[in-house]
Amino acid sequence: MTIIIGILGILVLIGISWVMSNDKKNINYRAVGIMLAVQLFLAWFMLNTTIGKTIIQKIVDVFNKILSFGHEGISFVFGDLSQKGYFFLDVLMMIIFISALLSILTYTRILPLAIKYIGGFVAKITGLPKVESFVAVNSMVFGDTTAILSVQSQIHKLSPNRLFIVATSSLVAVSCSTLGAYLQMIPAEYVLVALPINVFSGLILSSIVCPVTKEEDYDIDVKEMIPEKSLFEAIGNGTIIGGRTALIVGAMLITYMALLALINFVLDGIVGMTFQEIVGYIFAPIAFIMGIPTSEIVEAGSIMGTKVAANEFVAMLDFVKIFPDMSTKAVGIVSAYLISFANFSSIGIILGTVQAINHDQASQLSKVGLKVLLVATMGSILTGTIVGLFL
Repeated sequence: MTIIIGILGILVLIGISWVMSNDKKNINYRAVGIMLAVQLFLAWFMLNTTIGKTIIQKIVDVFNKILSFGHEGISFVFGDLSQKGYFFLDVLMMIIFISALLSILTYTRILPLAIKYIGGFVAKITGLPKVESFVAVNSMVFGDTTAILSVQSQIHKLSPNRLFIVATSSLVAVSCSTLGAYLQMIPAEYVLVALPINVFSGLILSSIVCPVTKEEDYDIDVKEMIPEKSLFEAIGNGTIIGGRTALIVGAMLITYMALLALINFVLDGIVGMTFQEIVGYIFAPIAFIMGIPTSEIVEAGSIMGTKVAANEFVAMLDFVKIFPDMSTKAVGIVSAYLISFANFSSIGIILGTVQAINHDQASQLSKVGLKVLLVATMGSILTGTIVGLFL
């Protein structure tokens, strides 16, 4: 029954996107069908086949090994403190090492070329423009801000619909620099499954809401992704960016957790419920159409709502407290849903990035900022729903 509900949930998401579309006659239904089929295949292959499960486990093993190297560096600086379960040291400090590794892989052109050709492959099989496909794939590795900066020379050329797709698809993703942190908090297999599926979730829904034509295409120059002039500059910049990211995430967590405590104190005194309980009921219908068992939709909805209102880290901190007692299906769906930057604070970051590149385009994007967040959140819901079909 939950599978049938999940299928209906996918149709509802596509239907809502169609209703929201500003150019229904130019919707590329072939591209939508192909991308949906690819998503279903990826989820089935990675979750339901021996080969897929083996590949996922090998990737998890590689990441765990990389994380062990990062812990060596953390232990050297912080000593015994690194082994006492402090979230900032055990989880957030890992962002620094992973960010430096990404910078090295970028400088050596390994990642830029891989992203360019994978994005080109996505564009070829779907018929969508290269820039949008490139940003969607790039976001899977570098996150929203860097993905947009990598095509900054193209931003001023983009039509409103193309800009919408670029912004939305960049939100339905996460940065691999924070991936190490996620892998230490929630089940690794669902984190890794969500990454490629997210690429298509953002493109599917945003290209329905704001269709584009293949004729509006431009080529990609990977040199824009490599600002450093030497390997040591790349290592230094990656380390600094990682440190800044860790501090920003830590500062935001302090603020959001404190605000949640304040809000919960006020709400408990007024209505006898916490913020998480309220958003749990609000998001419960969404959790239901994603295929989560009825007995768990309020708990799941609470995590989902917290993620949109705050960010994925705040939601994960709540999630780790309850997922050991939840069903495998609910854990998989919620975990996959959480792997994206679709939240209110990220919209401000996206607008600030575009503002730094082109004021006029930022002004255009600001008019549809909430719509971008809505469609990006729907993309996260689509990812979670598809993962749920195979659990």
